[in-house]
Amino acid sequence: MRAAIFGCAGADLTPAERAFFRAADPWGFIVFARNIEAPAQVRKLTDALRDTVGRRAPVLIDQEGGRVARLRPPHWRAYPPARRYGDLYRSDEAAGIEACRLGTALMGLDLTACGIDVDCVPLADVPQPGAHDIIGDRAYGEDAETVTALARAAAEGLALAGVLPVLKHMPGHGRALVDSHEALPVVEASLEELRAVDFAPFRALADLPLGMTAHVVYAACDAEHAATTSP
Repeated sequence: MRAAIFGCAGADLTPAERAFFRAADPWGFIVFARNIEAPAQVRKLTDALRDTVGRRAPVLIDQEGGRVARLRPPHWRAYPPARRYGDLYRSDEAAGIEACRLGTALMGLDLTACGIDVDCVPLADVPQPGAHDIIGDRAYGEDAETVTALARAAAEGLALAGVLPVLKHMPGHGRALVDSHEALPVVEASLEELRAVDFAPFRALADLPLGMTAHVVYAACDAEHAATTSP
């Protein structure tokens, strides 16, 4: 088995893709909007992906709600962005946690019906003033305590549906001034600031099973390499 996650080009596997996956034997697969048309089609695709490696390989997706949603109406429900749960949490902490847990569980049930068993949720990023809006309302709140509480609730909600959570973007994308999909952000905050705010939710949630790194340079830790590649 290869330590890799692969995707495919369209809504169905081509013979070349089947042969490649069979030979490469990746740990898992990921589906994107380009792979999604309707529920039965997605289920057929995830079954076909697993068939190429002869085992129940993990199939991942980025299904956060709000702006980042691969499964969309009319076939699937539209879920709110993470910040909506944070708004409720500010006025009623228990209600915010319960809404986040149940909302994420419903989203997880949509995934399992399609054969998807890993979701790249929750975000534990803490946005800071002046940062790029690539995170924005995808974050549960603007302080480490709110983010930690609701990210934990979201992970619990996915677990209720039988879906593994992926904690992201370690160790924090909230200070990035540019979108890391387009350029390499460099964060100049001190190590003390990073530990107190950015790193805090990830430390508290370190027991979650999977994580996604932030492709961001933290100058106080390693001025030459992004977190993804830093020793």
